[in-house]
Amino acid sequence: MLFAETERLAISEMTPDMAEAVHLNSLDADNRRFVPDEVFETLQDAQETVDFLISRYGGEEGPFVYAVLRKEDGKNIGYVQLTPIGNEWEIGYHIAKAYTRQGYAAEAVRAFLPVMMEKMGLQTVWGICLAENLASRRVMEKCGFVKHYEGPGTYQGEEKDICRYRYQKS
Repeated sequence: MLFAETERLAISEMTPDMAEAVHLNSLDADNRRFVPDEVFETLQDAQETVDFLISRYGGEEGPFVYAVLRKEDGKNIGYVQLTPIGNEWEIGYHIAKAYTRQGYAAEAVRAFLPVMMEKMGLQTVWGICLAENLASRRVMEKCGFVKHYEGPGTYQGEEKDICRYRYQKS
């Protein structure tokens, strides 16, 4: 089911047949470095995760993860998501290495965020990344997130230098 679209991208609900793309897209070095809990070493791991994510669409508790597809060829190049963190919500995104540095992540976030915030009745969304993840920081800044904090914090269960960004609905 189509959720949002841009000139180049379609953002859609996950379907069971996307597990292989999710698996392959998750294996790049940047994903292993910056979001190791989103690496799916086997197709079975990816399939179980996709099945779980599909089950979340009807509820209100999330996470809400949507596939990012190129319109020109229908290729699944990544995802964009909104995930609960306590009483707040966090944006997340990943574009497969072969498609980075082409503006796809920012384009997907800009299309996804307003629709999802309206759907969930949110005024604020957070973005958290490792301080060294310059690409993720650029995406958030391009999309109107404002840096709220930089320094030590818990990330993936470990103490790391992080950046915490906030997007405020205008």
